[in-house]
Amino acid sequence: MARDWYDLFLLDQAPPEAPDEPEREEKRRGFFKRLRENMRKTREALAAEVQATLFEGDLDEETWERLEEALIYADVGAKTTAQVVEELEREAEEGALVGGEALTNRLAEMLAELAKTGDEKIDLRPDPTVILVVGVNGTGKTTTIGKLSWHLRNTLGLTVVVGAADTFRAAAVEQLERWGERAGVDVVKGPEGSDPGAVAFDAIARGRERGADVIIIDTAGRLHTQTNLMEELTKVRRVITKQMPDAPHETLMTVDATTGQNGVRQAKLFGEAVGVTGIILTKLDGTAKGGIALAIANELNIPVKLIGIGEQLEDLRPFDPDDFARALLSA
Repeated sequence: MARDWYDLFLLDQAPPEAPDEPEREEKRRGFFKRLRENMRKTREALAAEVQATLFEGDLDEETWERLEEALIYADVGAKTTAQVVEELEREAEEGALVGGEALTNRLAEMLAELAKTGDEKIDLRPDPTVILVVGVNGTGKTTTIGKLSWHLRNTLGLTVVVGAADTFRAAAVEQLERWGERAGVDVVKGPEGSDPGAVAFDAIARGRERGADVIIIDTAGRLHTQTNLMEELTKVRRVITKQMPDAPHETLMTVDATTGQNGVRQAKLFGEAVGVTGIILTKLDGTAKGGIALAIANELNIPVKLIGIGEQLEDLRPFDPDDFARALLSA
């Protein structure tokens, strides 16, 4: 389970100056506190209803219906919600769980288990590792690439090259360049409106020339039609694979948590088109629908690997299902 940056990535060797375990644990606690605070909207909406249903009165049909409504409102998803409530009700009826605290703890356990799917690690052992980043415009894709580049270089000491293949938006390229300067990484770009595949090709060539450890390719998130977008992304992927048959080694998709179930549908479509291997869930601090992380993991079987809970560099973090479930339910 990826609890911090050192857990998330598979590396050939230990990163330089990795902090000792007590320091790492202190940082994890600090992030959990921030996660809990920044997920206040989801937490308050869900925790209050959980308290009202599981701690008060008899566990009757109305109790379970109210719990279902609360989970659905938090965008845990109808299928996942039904699965969780049915199991919790069964265990309560069998006498395995007595009292609101036991029921709440068990609910947190179940939500965390549902969020654990697939391989939550990111393998950086290929030399170089190529990461393709996709997602609808406005989901925080460019900012996330910048933050990820910063952490790869400054936390893990890796050399990073970024390909600005979202050539349809000059603003995206400019934003990536600013992040490149901040993170100390190379950004490869082409003329505005140039072929995204050509930029991806050049980025990989530049990365290889410079002995980069990681090459991250940004992509467009909006074209005239959904079909055109998926065709363009598939083409970029083909260009990458022609250069490196085993690449991209990771295809990460940014999903805006505030979009709720629409984000689940986006993940399904992109997953079918380009083989998404992991989700980066952004803007969790601005929504009461944080349960989308559980819906994506459980219903689409795509692991959530990173989450964004704010604007600061430290607000992009590896996804820890246990901490996430606790942050959702703690009053």
